[in-house]
Amino acid sequence: MAASAAPLRAALARSPAATAAGRAFLPPLPPRARRIRLRLGPAVLASGRGRRIRAEATARTRQDKEQQEAEVAAVEDSFAVREAAATPPPEEEGGFDEELTLAGEDGDWVIRLEQSFNIFLTDTVILILDILYRDRDYARFFVLETIARVPYFAFISVLHLYETFGWSRRADNIKVHFAESMNEFHHLLIMEALGGNSVWIDRFLARFSAFFYYFVTVAMYMLSPRMAYHFSECVERHAYSTYDKFLKLNGEELKKLPAPEVAVNYYMNEDLYMFDEFQTSRAPNSRRPKVDNLYDVFVNVRDDEAEHCKTMKACQTHETLRSPHSVQSSTEADSK
Repeated sequence: MAASAAPLRAALARSPAATAAGRAFLPPLPPRARRIRLRLGPAVLASGRGRRIRAEATARTRQDKEQQEAEVAAVEDSFAVREAAATPPPEEEGGFDEELTLAGEDGDWVIRLEQSFNIFLTDTVILILDILYRDRDYARFFVLETIARVPYFAFISVLHLYETFGWSRRADNIKVHFAESMNEFHHLLIMEALGGNSVWIDRFLARFSAFFYYFVTVAMYMLSPRMAYHFSECVERHAYSTYDKFLKLNGEELKKLPAPEVAVNYYMNEDLYMFDEFQTSRAPNSRRPKVDNLYDVFVNVRDDEAEHCKTMKACQTHETLRSPHSVQSSTEADSK
């Protein structure tokens, strides 16, 4: 039996078809056999089949390298686009970042709690105003300006009390807050000139709210000046957004209407020392608004609110606020 099988086995070994079929069904080599074949690598590569395998491997390596270099070049070419997208657009004159965010995740939880409460309270007041003054813009502005000026003389009241007891003396803070109050007072006069206070219920609601808001602000400022300043920042951001939307919706009509006399006198004819004083983010005399029509008036009021917002934000991070004029005086003294 073994002798008869030997010629058959030899014939199969000499047959090319059988050899190919047998190779197709060979199981993979075990690790040890693969290691042995690797040791025999030079001998295999010396044959024609080995040279063909080496050429194919070289071509495949070159192709992979070219593909990798193309991918790297594409990534490098995208740097300029990504940097342009990551770079914020230049800030417009009088504008600011309208998005109000909480303190960073690494910040103090007390700060986050204060800011969350302020945002909730502001959103609640905005919702009430939206319901009461949906189609009555000037009345809404009158109420808003009556309330917006309250925090500044509330801050002044507390600072005067602290000075009386000898606890602190912050003359620049009082000076800046007084200038802010005067600016908001002129906003209020402008809204009154436009008829925002013509209905008695609007006058009652605005003054009744301002009365209680004063004592709430005093208590908040004595508890945490940072929290009180942030709440005022929230109110000023809402005021900026309100005027900005009003301008976008009614810009063409406002350009056809004359400016109230009180606005012309405040922005162009009066001494602008106090006007410069509340804008702590810019140098004195660097902003001189024009007042050609009612559109310009609302642009100026809107930009005033942006400056208030910047000052309120600075008050949250600086222990003592510096008056723009005192900073300028110090710079002039240093230059002499």
